[in-house]
Amino acid sequence: MEFKAVKIPAGDLIEVRDGKLAIGDKPIIGVLRGDGIGLDITPVMERVVDAAVAKAYGGKRSIAWCPLYAGLEGLHHYGSEFPEETVEAIRHLKIAIKGPFTTPIGEETHVCLHCAHQQYHDGKCDGCGKDDGVCPRFRSINVRFRQHLDLYACVRPVRYFPGVPSPNKYADQVDFVIFRENTEDVYAGHDFERGSETALAVIELIKKMTGRQIRLDSGIGIKPISEFGTTRLVRKALEWAVKNKLPSVTIVHKGNIMKFTEGSFAKWGYETAAREFPDDFVTEKKLWDELGGKLPAGKILLKDRIADSIFQQIQTRPGEYSVMALPNLNGDYMSDAAIALVGGLGLGPGANMSDEVALFEATHGTAPKYTGMDKVNPGSLILSAEMMLRHMQWTEAADLILHGTEKAITDGRVTYDLARLMQAEGRQDVVEVSCSGFGQAIIDRGSDIFARAMLHPSRRGRAPDTSCPERLISRPGRPPGVRASRHPRRDGCSMARARSPCMRSCKSGAGLVVSLRFAGGRHHPRRAGRSAEAAG
Repeated sequence: MEFKAVKIPAGDLIEVRDGKLAIGDKPIIGVLRGDGIGLDITPVMERVVDAAVAKAYGGKRSIAWCPLYAGLEGLHHYGSEFPEETVEAIRHLKIAIKGPFTTPIGEETHVCLHCAHQQYHDGKCDGCGKDDGVCPRFRSINVRFRQHLDLYACVRPVRYFPGVPSPNKYADQVDFVIFRENTEDVYAGHDFERGSETALAVIELIKKMTGRQIRLDSGIGIKPISEFGTTRLVRKALEWAVKNKLPSVTIVHKGNIMKFTEGSFAKWGYETAAREFPDDFVTEKKLWDELGGKLPAGKILLKDRIADSIFQQIQTRPGEYSVMALPNLNGDYMSDAAIALVGGLGLGPGANMSDEVALFEATHGTAPKYTGMDKVNPGSLILSAEMMLRHMQWTEAADLILHGTEKAITDGRVTYDLARLMQAEGRQDVVEVSCSGFGQAIIDRGSDIFARAMLHPSRRGRAPDTSCPERLISRPGRPPGVRASRHPRRDGCSMARARSPCMRSCKSGAGLVVSLRFAGGRHHPRRAGRSAEAAG
């Protein structure tokens, strides 16, 4: 395949064979820097990934990064903020990772992709004074990627990193994966301005067909939720739970009010489980009506919750949830609310997936006032890259990044956003580092952990968390494994039932939080209903 501006580097094209990825030792991965601080965080992410891959595989594997363009760089290379060639290149490469992109808001006719200033003319930007970044307002680049590539599942793992201050006392129990439907709901783009011909026509049609009155000065949005879109999203969430042996899947909806959209989402979700996974799931109704509240061994609980109630429950008892499937709008709310429980978007990874293509991304915005300052937290994009490596089954490299990130935070080598939170809680040893400095802290600590792991023959090259004297490390190709990390704010361990050798031998006197780490996600042992020792 030939491209105009995209230069495919030497390497191995990723293929999908029999529904599975076929990846060589030098896969070609697309990378989009994004707008604003994307220009700062993306190179840091690349350096961290390159270092982890080189260290994990002794130089035998590497990634061939393929620059792709959208947003400001798309405007410069193609004259368009959303070039079709970029979409085709991602489809061709199968895997890509991107920084944040500017999304216009409000009613102004033009937006500057340098500083996100919005104005009513196409001349020099009134905000930053630059004349090469102003373009007509447009629909969200992120949404268009999802729709053009049919990336129907937004996957957001949410977990607590020891050492990160959280306003919630149950933050150490937060460890679940959110599956958000990406292509439908009110985010589908069927949004019509007040007074427009389409808006007035819809108002008139509804009045004619139902007799219901809508004010003529209303903007109109349409909320499509289909059985097809629901089924494939819920299927992906169910598959994740089965693959990773998680205890429950929760369908989240507002069907008590929106019966034929969100109510149908829940109904179709249950039908998908009954039809495609009859031996794996037990509904909550059956659990109590027929099984006396006792879940049979090897079964996964399938339940549903009204959206507003689950926003309370993730704060008061987050340990009850391991996988959630949601429509688009509520999924967006849930993703940001959940990550706030564990420290904010700076450490929140994310991916958008179809059955063949995966686009990993930073989950925060462009913050253009910090562009070029080497200041902001690159953690979201780095952890999205860690998620990408697991998607590729390069788990050893992913482990180095994960443990390097954990250790950098534990050591207090963090960017300004985390530093001010830690210092506000009284930590005296915090050292504020730059964006690139945080990346280097991860590289240094990931490498140190890897070297320590190599000294112990039983660890087989896996990367342990060295904040505690002894660690159990999962063997390659055998998830789940056990990871234990010291909780900085506990004097006694709430997880005493998880009698791992690490817990028995640790002489630090600090409490421990023990969690299970799967190939694609992580899970708190209290929700698994078994001890860390039993997990091996």
